[in-house]
Amino acid sequence: MNESRVKKSLQNARVNLVFYILILCISFFSRKIFLNCLGADFVGLTGTLLNLLNFLNLAELGVSTAIGYVLYKPIFNQDKTRINEIISVLGYMYRWIGLVIISAGLVLACFLPLIFPSTGFSYGIIYFAYFSFLASSLIGYFANYRQALLGADQRNYVVAVYFQTATIIKILFQMLSAWYTGSYYLWIAIELLFGGIYSFILNWKINQVYPWLKSSVAMGRQLFRKYPEVIKYTRQLFVHRIGAFAQFQITPLLVYAFVSLQMVAYYGNYSIITDKLFSLVNNLLGSTEASVGNLIAEGDTAKIRRVFNELFSLRILIAGTICFTLYQLLEPFISLWLGSGYILSREIMILVIINLFIAITRGVTDQFLYGYGLFWDIWAPLAESVINITVAIIGGYLWGLPGILLGGISSLTLIVGIWKPFMLYTWGFRRNVMLYWLQFGYQLVLILAPAVLMSWVWKYIPLQPSLSFLNWFTCAFLMVVSYGGVTVLLMYCGTAGMRSMVHRAWSMAGSRLRLLWKK
Repeated sequence: MNESRVKKSLQNARVNLVFYILILCISFFSRKIFLNCLGADFVGLTGTLLNLLNFLNLAELGVSTAIGYVLYKPIFNQDKTRINEIISVLGYMYRWIGLVIISAGLVLACFLPLIFPSTGFSYGIIYFAYFSFLASSLIGYFANYRQALLGADQRNYVVAVYFQTATIIKILFQMLSAWYTGSYYLWIAIELLFGGIYSFILNWKINQVYPWLKSSVAMGRQLFRKYPEVIKYTRQLFVHRIGAFAQFQITPLLVYAFVSLQMVAYYGNYSIITDKLFSLVNNLLGSTEASVGNLIAEGDTAKIRRVFNELFSLRILIAGTICFTLYQLLEPFISLWLGSGYILSREIMILVIINLFIAITRGVTDQFLYGYGLFWDIWAPLAESVINITVAIIGGYLWGLPGILLGGISSLTLIVGIWKPFMLYTWGFRRNVMLYWLQFGYQLVLILAPAVLMSWVWKYIPLQPSLSFLNWFTCAFLMVVSYGGVTVLLMYCGTAGMRSMVHRAWSMAGSRLRLLWKK
């Protein structure tokens, strides 16, 4: 990555990290208030409704990802005319997608009494929540489509600043409304209001960052056929979105179907922790996605491979550190946060952690597949969905929640762990995929060895994380530092990717110190 790419990636990472910490703190505090003041059933209801609406968002077809890929080259060449045309095409396509979602949303609304036959809530609350969430999602299609340029141009920090600020203020107002009024309607109304406020501020900022951006839906309709690659990649990415939906959105619906609405909230307590941790990694390392696309557009094969090895080793290190710490400290945290009654069985915790490990480590392969525009394996997400749903339904019927979680792990192992690397190495890097699997297996050993060692060491440390939050955070800090330090040392000695990453970090730190010294 050249200096500009690195600088933008670091800017994205810094902003994402700051807001991640703020959102993380407020999310855990607010969830406890929502559970206590509004009840686990209401939290489960809103979570289930959002998952239903995410199903409608499949109509987005992956257009934004396709547009992002098509934008890499014009941004690299600073072709403003072409950028205006592509964003206009996006606006035109999103207008139609929004209309499709409205129609599908109205049809789905007719079936809500069948989906929620006996929740204890009036249908007035259910429908008000449903249409409020639907309206909030539609804002993105009719008003916020231009933010795709910020992502492709490595300026996601602009989106993060305004979106996360609006999210923080929204949660604060919802906490106050839940605490003082306990009103379901007010909580939902605040959700809708802040969707509109965020949209207004975001578009104002986009006009400041890109004063030359003059896109329009009318121009997009005229230019639609000029960009057949957008349609090509959109068709391919649509099927990939089905796979992603089956992996991440169907699980809460199956939990509701096979267990209970209350268990959706209980499982949600675990998933909110793993989702926040995944978001942290994704925001920090996902900020390099546009950089990867820009790097591939540059065409330097040796540099592409070197950056892949760096990011791969970094993700393995981070995944190992997070999952080891979670295995040791997740149950004490749930107990301190919500109470021991919210702790689920240990096998559920292990399955949740395995899912998180796969989700984190898969990111680098996905980034480079998107950078190369390799979306044509439309059979893969279909197979992933079939495997996931089949195993989850059978497992859910036989074993409940653990069986449902096995569906995701099975599909991810077969498709993400085996097929995706094969595709990247065969049609992207043009190299033997055995290099990847040997690298993955070798680095997996490098992170497991410290985990076994540190688990043994921690048995003799008298600090009890379940006694207080101070103890818990002290244990978490010491575990991350000790495990991370040992693992970095092993990986530095044993992998070229980690050595290259460390040298890059030292070089950047040295450059920053020299600049400060000159000042």
